[in-house]
Amino acid sequence: MVRISNMGIVSLCIVLLLGSEICIAARQELIVTTIKQDPYTMSKGSQLEGYCMDLLTELAKKLGFKYKVHLVKDGAYGRQDESGNWNGMIGEVVRGEADLAVAPLTLTAAREKAVGMTKPYMQTGISILLRKDIVSEEAGFFDFLSPFSGETWFGILIAYFVTAVCICIVGRLSPCEWSQPETEPNHFTLLHSLWYAAGALSLQGAGPHPKAVSGRVISCTWWLFAVVLLACYFSSLSSSQGPDSAPLMIKGFEDLANQDVIEYGTLASSSTLAFFKNSNNPSYRRIYEHMERRKSFVSSMDEGVQRAKEGNYAFIGESVSLDLAVARHCELVRAHEVIGMRGYSIVTPLGSQMLKNLSVAILQLSEAGELAYLRTKWWASSCIPDSAKGSSLRAHSMKGIFLVLAIGLAIGVLLSLFELTSKSRSTAGEQKKSCCAVLTRELSQRLRMTDTKGGQETSDKNKA
Repeated sequence: MVRISNMGIVSLCIVLLLGSEICIAARQELIVTTIKQDPYTMSKGSQLEGYCMDLLTELAKKLGFKYKVHLVKDGAYGRQDESGNWNGMIGEVVRGEADLAVAPLTLTAAREKAVGMTKPYMQTGISILLRKDIVSEEAGFFDFLSPFSGETWFGILIAYFVTAVCICIVGRLSPCEWSQPETEPNHFTLLHSLWYAAGALSLQGAGPHPKAVSGRVISCTWWLFAVVLLACYFSSLSSSQGPDSAPLMIKGFEDLANQDVIEYGTLASSSTLAFFKNSNNPSYRRIYEHMERRKSFVSSMDEGVQRAKEGNYAFIGESVSLDLAVARHCELVRAHEVIGMRGYSIVTPLGSQMLKNLSVAILQLSEAGELAYLRTKWWASSCIPDSAKGSSLRAHSMKGIFLVLAIGLAIGVLLSLFELTSKSRSTAGEQKKSCCAVLTRELSQRLRMTDTKGGQETSDKNKA
């Protein structure tokens, strides 16, 4: 006689004349059933590929078995009818037509009674899929800073202080600005330089203005920097706060249940719908009653995604499937809230000895990071993050105007030194002294911070 076990091991038992029975065991390929669903199992020519196929390959390497994959005949996952019979992949495993079912099969109590289910290889839940332009985030107190990144704001602050210091230095070094350090007060103090630079940023200006060429070079460069900076700021601010953004804000299911502007629905006759139907949560019950009253169900995942893309519709589904839709369609976004956490498991016949080995292998793959790698591989996004689209200008994107400012400041300071050197040479010729000695004395007088106060007191006494 021939005994066929549920794990693909055929025992050939030969009854001899003496009544003894000799069993010869021969291992065969495991029959694996699955279902087409992007990106778990997809057709590639005559072969199958996807997350589940890669997972099956890794498990086969660890446990050392061979397998043969076929698609489930009735195209169903597995549901029990009124007479207790199972269809889909669960039914094939129960009837012995398949040794394993590798697909996004949710671990449920009803299925656990009929078949063996491994430790979950993926966690999922229920979430919401919407268009980005119908969801607005709560405005923050410091949203006006969003056009520039933190690096850019820090660079602007440093540029402001450096420019003010350069104006102050030029105001002291240039003879055209401060011709008589002994008797005249210096108008370009550090405080006035800071105020002058701030006035340029507001496009208002603050006098007195520089008279020397060196001071005017620095002023013009700073004005150019301010104009470009303000143009970039207002351009980025207007694009990030466009008029098309809706005032509605949806963060989770509570917000969805408390509004009537956006229509929402889920897959008909799905486990997601059953979750809301059987829930005792008042918000979830209102969501179910709304969907039942409006008949806002969809017949497939693709239809739900398409309706969400068209706008004014929120599709409720499993979070991993919604994440895939977000990765493929850049105009969509998934809500952060995830409820009804559940797991996807591999199905074996009830009481199978391979169940524990598969569970251990799944845990090992998870600990080694293989499951995370497969998730990244098959859920890879083709969308460019908003931060990379220039919504927040970084310092390196404005490095040109910062470079122009640095060159202008350097030229201004060098011109002021040239002006002072020219005056010192002329004074040295008149007084028949060394040019270096006169220049050193001028620098000493002009760079002493107390000279301004002393000069002011001397001027006041002369006036008196």
